[in-house]
Amino acid sequence: MIRSILMIAAMGLFASCNNEGETSNTNDTSTAELPAATPPLLTDEEVKDGWVSLFDGQTTKGWHKYGGTSAGNAWKVVDGTLHLDTSVRQDGKIVDGGDILTDEEYENFHLKIEWKISPNGNSGIIFLSNEDTAKFKHPYESGPEMQVLDNNGHPDAKINKHRAGDLYDLISATPETVKPVGEWNLAEIIIKDGKLEHRLNGVTVVTTTMWDDNWTKMIAASKFKQWPGFGTFKKGKIVLQDHDNAVWFRNIKIKKL
Repeated sequence: MIRSILMIAAMGLFASCNNEGETSNTNDTSTAELPAATPPLLTDEEVKDGWVSLFDGQTTKGWHKYGGTSAGNAWKVVDGTLHLDTSVRQDGKIVDGGDILTDEEYENFHLKIEWKISPNGNSGIIFLSNEDTAKFKHPYESGPEMQVLDNNGHPDAKINKHRAGDLYDLISATPETVKPVGEWNLAEIIIKDGKLEHRLNGVTVVTTTMWDDNWTKMIAASKFKQWPGFGTFKKGKIVLQDHDNAVWFRNIKIKKL
């Protein structure tokens, strides 16, 4: 009888040791399943073709507030998007927002960027902007803009040349290919030796020639005539606009031409 009891106790002790070992392995972070790796931002074909990502999907690295050294805290990275958060305001303005722009300047290029706007929202993609804050208080005073807008909700949509895809206040987008508010749009801006093209969702909606007599006349007939130097720069920075409305950007890439 005593021998049977001892055998049962030994078996229990052996099982206990095995259970302790299993528990230890379960809590061992060295063997725990790791999160899936972040998908590549560019395909191998895009890399070979000269494309470079301007947004890593995790940080605001490579971007800074106009006249500053880093992006404002209102620009947040959310689910792989660069999002302007409008939830914290003071005196009607977003706290620590502001337009953000690339650290690098670009000349001849092909830019691709996806955007999604909030209901009744307004934003923009400004390019060839000159960051001389002594001459230009805002990026839009020097660089042209591809309009980002809720065409069905924002009052600007009632103004000619102020709708989504337009070369803002200069040329209307034709045809209009913008998707409904809340859906992603693919915008492309192509500049090559003064030839400018806007594409929205795969369709060319604006074409023009920069820096010729017609370009000068268009500016003279626009709101930008008040800022000497607007639209004259052949090299500049790319800007994402804080227009006091929530907006999201993702898959931002550029190819120098």
